[in-house]
Amino acid sequence: MIAPHRRHGLWLAFIVHRLSGIALALFLPVHFWVLSLALTDPAALDGFLQWTHRPLVRIAEMGLVFLLSVHLFGGLRLMALEWLPWSARQKTMAALATAGSVFMALWFLLSGYRMA
Repeated sequence: MIAPHRRHGLWLAFIVHRLSGIALALFLPVHFWVLSLALTDPAALDGFLQWTHRPLVRIAEMGLVFLLSVHLFGGLRLMALEWLPWSARQKTMAALATAGSVFMALWFLLSGYRMA
């Protein structure tokens, strides 16, 4: 049986925020490693950058932008919960934050294909 508080829509917003934070924390070492290639092995960096032009990598980058934006909007939602009085609109604001995150990720994906 699912606990009553876990049936609330904002529980899902909490879980998405937490999981996106964990995923971003796991991504950071890879990001720093790639940045270090610019200083230590420019040829390897060029090879890696060529690899990133593949469609599957572009879709993964879209997922990364989605994680970044959903984490950003989730953090803003948490600040609103702490600093503003509770209202029923907060559920709507969480849904709008998710929609905004999807929009930002798709915009990033589509703008990347125009530039390539």
